[in-house]
Amino acid sequence: MLLRILASVGLMSLLFPTTIFAADELTIAQVANAVDATWVMVAAILVIFMQAGFALVETGSTRMKNAGHVAGKTILTFGICSLAFWALGFGLTFGDGNSLIGLTGFFFDGTEEQAAAAYSSLAFSSIPVGLKFLFQLGFVGVSLAIAWGGFAERAKLSVYFVFGVLYTILIYPVVGHWVWGGGWLAELGMQDFAGSTVVHLQGAIAALVATLLLKPRIGKYNRDGSSNLIPGHNQVYTVLGVIILWVGWFGFNAGSTLGSTNGFFGYVALTTNLAAAAGAVAAMVISWIVMGKADIPAMLNGVLAALVAITAACAFVEPWAAVVIGAVAGIVTFFTAIYFDRLGIDDPVYAFSVHGIAGIWGTLSTGLFATPKLVEQVGIGAPGLFYGGGLGQLGVQALGLAGSVLYVFIVSYVILGIMKAVMGLRVTEEEEVVGLDLSEHGSYGYPELLKQQHAAPHLTVSTKQEGGDLSGRPTQTLT
Repeated sequence: MLLRILASVGLMSLLFPTTIFAADELTIAQVANAVDATWVMVAAILVIFMQAGFALVETGSTRMKNAGHVAGKTILTFGICSLAFWALGFGLTFGDGNSLIGLTGFFFDGTEEQAAAAYSSLAFSSIPVGLKFLFQLGFVGVSLAIAWGGFAERAKLSVYFVFGVLYTILIYPVVGHWVWGGGWLAELGMQDFAGSTVVHLQGAIAALVATLLLKPRIGKYNRDGSSNLIPGHNQVYTVLGVIILWVGWFGFNAGSTLGSTNGFFGYVALTTNLAAAAGAVAAMVISWIVMGKADIPAMLNGVLAALVAITAACAFVEPWAAVVIGAVAGIVTFFTAIYFDRLGIDDPVYAFSVHGIAGIWGTLSTGLFATPKLVEQVGIGAPGLFYGGGLGQLGVQALGLAGSVLYVFIVSYVILGIMKAVMGLRVTEEEEVVGLDLSEHGSYGYPELLKQQHAAPHLTVSTKQEGGDLSGRPTQTLT
């Protein structure tokens, strides 16, 4: 198609040499915009498809009796998120307003007229505003999916409805506006290209608050405080989920260029992949050294942590720095996951270690590794400490982290605290032991479980905190 257009332009230049120059410029601009729009559409699809990756990772990392619930609520919550972001969230994040919040562009109608009047923060790209909305919707959907990790295996289904709406309109848009919507952190030049803080850290903080308020799962800790391992039921699911997320991240990071014609999206994809690879290898090696065995879940967490970390820095750092950022993220996440478990924080999918700690490291890393050339190209902030920029950019990154963490933690705690008092957050002990598939939905994700129960009705389940098997599952006793 492009060759045909150029051939037509060449023929026109011969027939109408005095008028072709304006037409030529117009045609090239239209082609470039169409190519950019197509890339962003593909990137948006990749980001939204990351929901499949999260569904597999979270389902595989939890127990069989909750598999249908964990997978199914991914669809439900993305639907809730889509409606809330369309109605209010998009305007609050990207609408024109003040340094704290957007105040225009609610109930997005998809027109360029509304975009020109309400979303000046997105005016740097000329692609259709409908694509900008779809791409950003994928981001808030990912952030919410991260938050759900802290709720896994013990939260009521109704909690997902209420907190999903409130997260999308009261939590995510505020920090999003600060950094990407022209808010106070944008004015300071905070560098968060694709969302180590805006997307991942926000979700991780909400997950941490949830797991603190919900308390540990039954059987996770003994009376002496020692921890029981509660392994996920399907490691193949988690591997496949991480592969999907790895591929989806090319849309996440490279798509954040909101264009392709200058080729920069390829560079962002390169740094993204190098970081992920380094995270995988570093986490596997460190687990082998510490545990004496090469731990597959540790490797998978290393990949995700590295991807989280490079998300802020992917457009600002050189390839060697991307390798360092990814490797450090994989190693740090391995140790922090162990540390938080010893503190008695039952984070079923390690959401805070993977997305929170790695998000903090990734956001700070631009203050160290951002190069003058890339900073000038992107047009945000200043070079990092290791490139002669001093402590200025590192200070901006740290300030942005502090403000974001405080806001998300406080608001999440208030919202979930009120919800806990009014409607309750956690299912009953009996419902948790039976499993959320049956107690919340009336059917198992794996129907064979129900057949087994009917075949052995003389078995009951003990819910003692102490005395479970080595996996941490409640023990079955004969009646």
